[in-house]
Amino acid sequence: MDNTKIGKFIAEKRKEKKLTQEGLAEKLGVTAKTISRWENGNYMPDISLLKPLSEELGVTLNDLISGEKVDKEHYQEKLEENIISTIDYTGKKVHERNKVIAGILIFFGLGLIFTAFTIFPSESSWGSIYSIFGLVISLIGFSKFNKRKSYVKRLFLNLGYLVLGLILLLGLDYANTKLNNVAPRFSYLIKTTDNMIIYKAPLCNVYRINRNTKNEYYIVDTKKIYTEETVPVTPFNREKSGIDNIIKFKSQYIGNNSNDSHLIDSLPLSEYGYAFEIDSENLGLTVDYHITDWYINENQYLEKCLLYNTVSIFSLIDNVQYITFNFSGNSYKASRTDAQELYPNYNDIKNNEINKDNFNKYLENKMNDNEFVKAIFNKIFVNEK
Repeated sequence: MDNTKIGKFIAEKRKEKKLTQEGLAEKLGVTAKTISRWENGNYMPDISLLKPLSEELGVTLNDLISGEKVDKEHYQEKLEENIISTIDYTGKKVHERNKVIAGILIFFGLGLIFTAFTIFPSESSWGSIYSIFGLVISLIGFSKFNKRKSYVKRLFLNLGYLVLGLILLLGLDYANTKLNNVAPRFSYLIKTTDNMIIYKAPLCNVYRINRNTKNEYYIVDTKKIYTEETVPVTPFNREKSGIDNIIKFKSQYIGNNSNDSHLIDSLPLSEYGYAFEIDSENLGLTVDYHITDWYINENQYLEKCLLYNTVSIFSLIDNVQYITFNFSGNSYKASRTDAQELYPNYNDIKNNEINKDNFNKYLENKMNDNEFVKAIFNKIFVNEK
């Protein structure tokens, strides 16, 4: 179909009928602007309007589609040609409409995926449901782009899109889990125990330890080397208080207030607020916590914190000779000499340098043993009140 030729023909026949663009538009139920676009060759009339338009202009459909009056001698030839052109034009219009619908579906599906990852918390099942729903909608849109291809090609393209989409979702979920230490959205198994939730996902296992407490932390096990029995579990927030974080505050000398403050702030009990002072003459450190000691001692939490903090500070600050922990109820004091002599495997934790593996083995892991904590605490600490 020649849009320009047909447009000129429409304008010519409209004028012969002494119709304005507004008048013709009113008869056809369209706008004058639409008529103008037809006559300028910018657009073709919709298939449904061709017959009413030809009747208003007093021409045949064959004439209208040809863009000229067809003589009887060539009428059949032109008719066949116009039928083929109309079918081709209709196919193109349907394909263009499908492309628009496909684009809308893909955009809407991707929008659902983005919404699922940004609005819903990672542990909510709605996040994964909306993500999959969004992928399915975008797949429907993608399949509309391929309608003109053979069945086999459509099948492979759609399967490929689905597989790549699933890989992308799992990859985004893994990256979010790894970077932000959160539960994976696409877990195929979730197990809840007394102090942890275990999420098993295709690309990693995630352990949410001390769940719903101030000391909650996550371990993202990418290599899947841990089990429920072997995963590192401590009463504290391991991301904050573990050796991998606090070792950066290692120092030869006490007195660097910024470094000392950062170290104390990373250790357990800091969540309750504190103040500290340094005894430069006797190389001592006093930490005043803003809470009563018995108030926080459920399941020996106080003893575990003080034991862990004491060994950590002596290991990380080389010249500290004593530490005093003050509470509104009691005061506890420990010396370096007592810690070195009375804490089992102290020298394996800290010789010239800190051994991280031994730190976790002989200090962090031991905080789960209530009998051990009670026995060692009573040996090392002196209650001064």
